[in-house]
Amino acid sequence: MAGPAGIKARSSGFADMFDRSTAGGLTPLDVVIEKVLSPVRAVIEGRETLMFGTNSYLGLNFEPSCIEAATIALADFGTGSTASRVASGNQRLHVELERAVADLYGRRDAIVFSTGFMANVGTIGGLVREGDAAILDAHCHASIFDACKLSGARTLTFRHNDAVDLARVIEASGIAPSRILVIVEGLYSVLGDIADLVSVSAVTQASGALLLVDEAHALGLFGRSGRGVAEAQGVEDKVDVIVGTFSKSVGVVGGYCVTADPAYRALRFAARAYLYTASLPPPVVAAASRALHLIRTDDGPRRTVAANAEALHRGLTALGLPPLAPPGPVGAVRMPGIKAGLDMWRSLLAAGVYVNMLIPPATPNGEVVLRYSVSAAHRPEDIDAALAIVSAVGLRTGVIRPAA
Repeated sequence: MAGPAGIKARSSGFADMFDRSTAGGLTPLDVVIEKVLSPVRAVIEGRETLMFGTNSYLGLNFEPSCIEAATIALADFGTGSTASRVASGNQRLHVELERAVADLYGRRDAIVFSTGFMANVGTIGGLVREGDAAILDAHCHASIFDACKLSGARTLTFRHNDAVDLARVIEASGIAPSRILVIVEGLYSVLGDIADLVSVSAVTQASGALLLVDEAHALGLFGRSGRGVAEAQGVEDKVDVIVGTFSKSVGVVGGYCVTADPAYRALRFAARAYLYTASLPPPVVAAASRALHLIRTDDGPRRTVAANAEALHRGLTALGLPPLAPPGPVGAVRMPGIKAGLDMWRSLLAAGVYVNMLIPPATPNGEVVLRYSVSAAHRPEDIDAALAIVSAVGLRTGVIRPAA
């Protein structure tokens, strides 16, 4: 069926399927956070709820000095930029933020985008085009897949975290490695596993392909300086371009790319997602700059996240719900199907714990998972309270089997 009628039919069919799968009850799309009390507490449906499904890994969205920086910028620069960077939206604060990002990574240049999604669309679209190839890990984020498709480049995938398969795909592509961009993530946000950047970068170095790493969920959490997984694994000098976001650890919104190669200065002219959209509001920019300063100068919150992640991982494993990756700031627990997953998710929310429910096609291998995240703002008693609720709800819904 073609034309508007076909579009309507497809839309209606998907909505009907979704309603059947969810039995018409509460879904993640329906959740309204009525009031935010802290990085890890909010009011949902009138109940104070422990938040284990946000990306405020370092709790900086409520950090007093970040709020103060945003407040000062609000008074001095107003609520918004009202234009793109190439019009009248290029303000001093934007330039200072780009310098802060470049300095954090020890790179020559940085470009700030209005969202992390746009950072991938703009950067990838500025690097490859028709006749080139973008080869990405099969578990990459939707923004990376969309960016590759929009670029016009030939889009290929390799098996998740499989450098041998990456080498095979590069060889089989028939495209000169100098025209190939390999794209991976540092920390994969669905299951919480970490890229093997040592092996991947060895392949790109040997072949001559370029390597882009998206450190969206790793910024502030991995590496001695908090730059991400590439720093933690000692391969930063083998990564050509790094992309990331401010919407996780930094606590605001926005995205960026950094590079050490002066040839990539052209990205600022080629990235349409940079050229043709309004720049970030000044209060957001000021808060981001302050948050980056804290990430560079204080590793205490990073160590707290690691301790909290270890405690939650250990507790879930003891309950018979082993996470699908080693301890980290984000993790996932497999559910036995959509109905069981929804029952568990709804029951947890009703009991005062918020996590994310993810279903295909947003998950790899057709998995249905409950995804959680931990924050430096979580206290040990928050972890204990969440585990007690998971235990009670899991037994009641049948997701956890009683001990024999």
